[in-house]
Amino acid sequence: MNPLRVEVPGEAYHRELISCQVACPVHTDARGYVRAIAEGRFEDAYLIARGPNPFASICGRVCGAPCETACRRGKVPRVDDDGAFVAADRPIAIRALKRFVCELHGPEASGTGSVLERVENFGPPLAANAEEMAALLNATLDGRVRHANGQRVAIIGAGPAGLSAAHDLALLGFKPVVFESEPVPAGMLWLGVPAYRLPRAVIEREVGVIRALGVDIRCGVTVGRDLTFAGLRRDFEAVIIAVGAKSSRGLGLPGEAGPGVFGGVDILRAVSLGERVQAGGDVVVVGGGNVAYDVARSVLRQIAFDTARTAARMAETSRVRLVSLEGLEEMPADTMEILEGDEEGVERLNGWGPVEILRDGDGRVTGIRFRRCLRVYDENRRFAPLYDDADQITLECDSVMLAVGQAPRLDFLDDGGADVEQFRPGWPKVDPKTLATTAQGVFAAGDLAHGTRLLIDAVASGKAAARSVYEYLMGARLESHAVTSHLIEHRYRRERGYESLRRVPVPLAHPEDRLSHPEALVETGYTQEQAMREASRCLDCGVTPVFDGARCVLCGGCADVCPTLCLKLVPLSEMAASGALTSAIEATLGEDADLDQHSAILKDEDRCIRCAACAMRCPVDAITMERVAYTSEWSCQ
Repeated sequence: MNPLRVEVPGEAYHRELISCQVACPVHTDARGYVRAIAEGRFEDAYLIARGPNPFASICGRVCGAPCETACRRGKVPRVDDDGAFVAADRPIAIRALKRFVCELHGPEASGTGSVLERVENFGPPLAANAEEMAALLNATLDGRVRHANGQRVAIIGAGPAGLSAAHDLALLGFKPVVFESEPVPAGMLWLGVPAYRLPRAVIEREVGVIRALGVDIRCGVTVGRDLTFAGLRRDFEAVIIAVGAKSSRGLGLPGEAGPGVFGGVDILRAVSLGERVQAGGDVVVVGGGNVAYDVARSVLRQIAFDTARTAARMAETSRVRLVSLEGLEEMPADTMEILEGDEEGVERLNGWGPVEILRDGDGRVTGIRFRRCLRVYDENRRFAPLYDDADQITLECDSVMLAVGQAPRLDFLDDGGADVEQFRPGWPKVDPKTLATTAQGVFAAGDLAHGTRLLIDAVASGKAAARSVYEYLMGARLESHAVTSHLIEHRYRRERGYESLRRVPVPLAHPEDRLSHPEALVETGYTQEQAMREASRCLDCGVTPVFDGARCVLCGGCADVCPTLCLKLVPLSEMAASGALTSAIEATLGEDADLDQHSAILKDEDRCIRCAACAMRCPVDAITMERVAYTSEWSCQ
């Protein structure tokens, strides 16, 4: 038998079991607000969600939700009605639950002033971290963090990274001024995320809270045209570049240049600003990511809502086809985007790479030719597509939309930014920790700092840039200190039947209703009953059984009663040796202990459902249910 590999719990072990919080780039205590919803404490749930995240209401609708990917509920084996283990359960619908409480208590419901006052005065009771807005404010008020004296900081770009940086800089006492070339703030949240997923009123309210902190947002101002980068560096103490990657990339295909071929991001921008897209009714979208689906679904809505066509004419000639290089299983788009697109009528073709865009003698698009893609990635998961040139198809169409990637534009650096080195055009060299560029006092955030990622990554990047600006201008390094404690849950109980509850599907509008208007919402959101039921599925990973080896009599009752078989008693000799394990054994039993004569209780954390059956079964009280509680505070050195 192969030796069992084990991990000896260290100081941070139990904190790191809260996998949803660990996975969140801004370390939101998702477990905290989900459990608050289960208990009916909806306002507390909102305040926990909003504490470290200035875009909580927006994230509740469009976040990529890495917390859900990490959710421990999604790893627990599910038991069928006959008591047999089947496939793993599904994670908690954390994002949809966040939307539920934001709609009740966020700025879209209660106004900006109310949000600021409540968040400032709220201290999460169990798992707060230093990113919390209240923690940052309190640290400046009591002198642990020096308050800035109104130094002005220029931020180029009012997307989620730029506005998050401005939010935290304002809390720290700076005067951030945000310059945005577009007529509206929020960057790709407004210009790239369709209104059927993210209502514009929600964006306006969320940005309103940031303005209320004293952030000056100037829209319609283009650096490089209305003012120079050199002027910003002269007039401001520091500059953060957060322009994002808003330019569509092309493929350089024969026939690509000319009318009838559009960039995906350009289409989304035009739709968001109410501009008429001069596309036909037979559209091919090239791409397999979320942007490609946003483009396809937005165009589909425009076609469906276009009253200039008769119903018969639309049914006869109108269609939107999405063609991706990847097979269905490899497509980078979210599963729900693919399913919803299928429901709405987006025709999907997988495994084809574009070769040429075809035009007639007048230059009009008549079709696009593809070749079969046999493989997208090589054995090392590097992008290395392999094609079969003998297997080709031609799709007739009158418009082609390319959603195959985005790139930033840094033309404004020509005047005053020569010392901002770029490792390739449009991508500056950025210190991964400080986010400083090679130019004195110039920082980058968002896509420029780490490439195109999730919305919540941009938020985290903006907050990190704000702290680096603080350290640069104040000459003091911000540090956070965590205080951890373990609280015994003497009367720990769970909701009846929580372990067998299936995930509550997020309610969706009927496909016909979604296409009735370009801004008709796809998700209708949880009711209170649905939200509380879904939240009660949370395993509350901050609680875990803790074993006292001095009391244990090795009766095996805990392992026998465990409903998911997550506990196992084994001789020490069956465990693979490691430095941490050897040290623990020697500290407890001495260096000469006979490993065959001593046992250990092993616990599979991915199977534990925190039911407390082991603690209730133990005849000698060797097992207690304990909750990890920690708070983090800022200080400057």
